[in-house]
Amino acid sequence: MSTQQASRTLIKRALQSSQRSIREPEVLRFPTRRSIHYIRTVSAITPSDNRRRPTLRPTYQPLGLSKINEPSTGNKRTIFIQTESTPNPDALKFLPNHPVLPENFPTPFLEYLSPRSTLAPPHPSPLAAKLLNVDGISSVFYGPEFITVTKSSDANWAHIKPEIFSLITEVVTSGENIVNTVERAAGENAQEGGSEDTLGYNEEDDEVVGMIKELLETRIRPAIQEDGGDIEFRGFENGVVLLKLRGACRTCDSSTVTLKNGIESMLMHYIEEVQGVQQVLDQEEEVSMHEFSKFEEKLRQQKGPSATASSPLDSAGA
Repeated sequence: MSTQQASRTLIKRALQSSQRSIREPEVLRFPTRRSIHYIRTVSAITPSDNRRRPTLRPTYQPLGLSKINEPSTGNKRTIFIQTESTPNPDALKFLPNHPVLPENFPTPFLEYLSPRSTLAPPHPSPLAAKLLNVDGISSVFYGPEFITVTKSSDANWAHIKPEIFSLITEVVTSGENIVNTVERAAGENAQEGGSEDTLGYNEEDDEVVGMIKELLETRIRPAIQEDGGDIEFRGFENGVVLLKLRGACRTCDSSTVTLKNGIESMLMHYIEEVQGVQQVLDQEEEVSMHEFSKFEEKLRQQKGPSATASSPLDSAGA
């Protein structure tokens, strides 16, 4: 081989070597450490018969909540009874958050003054009978959505209230009727109220009586009901409006103030024909007043003219 051919061969080999070095760059290698990673595979959430929606056990269900579409039973029913004081310290108003009088009842109140009246027609009441059986309770009054209980002056509310709460709760939760309606003989009416609303519209009333009834119904009755009582219209004679106060207002010492400063002043302001207001006493109340007057006179003779006693029926009102 000539010198020229040998040099060409060397040049060719050098070119091939440089091309390989360009195409295959040197790779830097570092020492590696082999490691194993455990990966927990999570399967996709797909509908399956083996997968069920978690449910609460019956023992973990909130108390007092019944199942959906399940009829409620009487023994699971709970009520909240609220009490309100009245101007009469011997009367307390109970609101059971439940209708007291039946629907479409002819009058807005009923009053039971004796145990016999709770059993006699036309509107006996098992609850009123139980309440009047409690020592110290003298009368029970039903309004549309409240119950007014009146006690004797020597009784203590701390001893009576727990029994009243218990009796009202028992009747309401059991679903028993608070007031029943039975047939009665002609003219028989053992309860106070219940026959007709004396403040209701009557075609035979003249214009003045109609205005008096409207004013009593819209302006005066709501205020008296707030105090745990009600009012009856007994007539209009010679410019004097005859009224009867019921419930907590019947035996309240402030009845005279209510009649004169409240009802009388309002009626005389709006109706010029009205000259005064008078409280009407029932026969039993008149007998009680007469007996008390005799007792007061006897006491005055024994201890002198300054000795007097306070009457429980001083004004028999609100």
